Amino acid sequence: MTPPKGAVAEVGKPSHNVVAGADRHYVQASVLVEVGETLDSYALTRTLGTGSFGRVLLAQDKDSSGNPVKDDYKAIKIINKERVIKTRQVEHTINEKNILFTTNCNFVVKLYDYFQDLKCLYFVLEFVNGGEMFTHIQKQRKRRFTEEQTRFFSAETVLAFEYLHNLDIVFRDLKPENMLIDHRGHIRVTDFGFAKRVDDKTWTMCGTPEYLAPEIIVNKGYGHAVDWWAVGILTYEMRCGRSPFESRSQMEMFKRITKRDYKFPRDFTEEERSFIDGLLQVDLTRRLGNMHGGVDDIKRHPYFASLDWDKLYSHAAKSPYVPKVTGPGDCRNFDSYPEEPVRWHGTGADKFGDTFQGF
Repeated sequence: MTPPKGAVAEVGKPSHNVVAGADRHYVQASVLVEVGETLDSYALTRTLGTGSFGRVLLAQDKDSSGNPVKDDYKAIKIINKERVIKTRQVEHTINEKNILFTTNCNFVVKLYDYFQDLKCLYFVLEFVNGGEMFTHIQKQRKRRFTEEQTRFFSAETVLAFEYLHNLDIVFRDLKPENMLIDHRGHIRVTDFGFAKRVDDKTWTMCGTPEYLAPEIIVNKGYGHAVDWWAVGILTYEMRCGRSPFESRSQMEMFKRITKRDYKFPRDFTEEERSFIDGLLQVDLTRRLGNMHGGVDDIKRHPYFASLDWDKLYSHAAKSPYVPKVTGPGDCRNFDSYPEEPVRWHGTGADKFGDTFQGF
């Protein structure tokens, strides 16, 4: 997996999704850890990615005889508790668990289970074998998607955010590294470490610098509209291969963002320019998705005139870009990493129990 772009004001963030799942019963979590699942429930295959807190492993469920279940693959994220605490990411980790526990959407990575031992948290999530969108952009001849491919992925991203915003969830960290593509060419939004339930406004400066909306940079307080700004950045980057506000320094980039200082390549169509311009509005009252018509203003934009939103939502629409995979466990779209022994650290008295109560 590719190294993610830097995050602002939040260090040590997991580079991949941290999820939670089915109910577990914990008796006095500050003293005891009791779990119904352990690593022994899975056959671990290989490393899919690494981060500052641990690693992501490809795994298979085991049947009653202890044998791997054919074609039943999961991704298990292993997170070191002590590292989470030292980097002050406990709130984000717990927040991500709680948010993903409530989601069930075709365009959001699915969670299946979670458990813990004395040293680590374990999250069992959907294995999306097409890999990161960023990887596929880099593989293209001109390191960018076509207009048709970009339109399709932008539309599915809109549907993902429509779903999340209906739950009062602001994602806050859209970028190609946090978009997975499945074997049929449909996206999954992943890595909810910065996601947050917001009724009105929040003020935390977090996310990826290239994707920050102006209201985050100037600390005005912000809400769901920052995600629509990010869709504009993503659409531009998918089509162009770079951010519209790419600069020599972060300070210069922030100035360009707040002044809305960007240009389009010559081959961008009128519909593309109009759509991206509509999203990249500093004035919130003029930003697509944040006006009176809400997300319907985005869906009705001429840029999406050729798409059927009902077919998109049900995955009935054929994707114009399908990753090369030969089967459910094919990992060709993921980088190789040195393998390390993975062992279960047991249960019982847990010095981190109070901190991670409820996992």
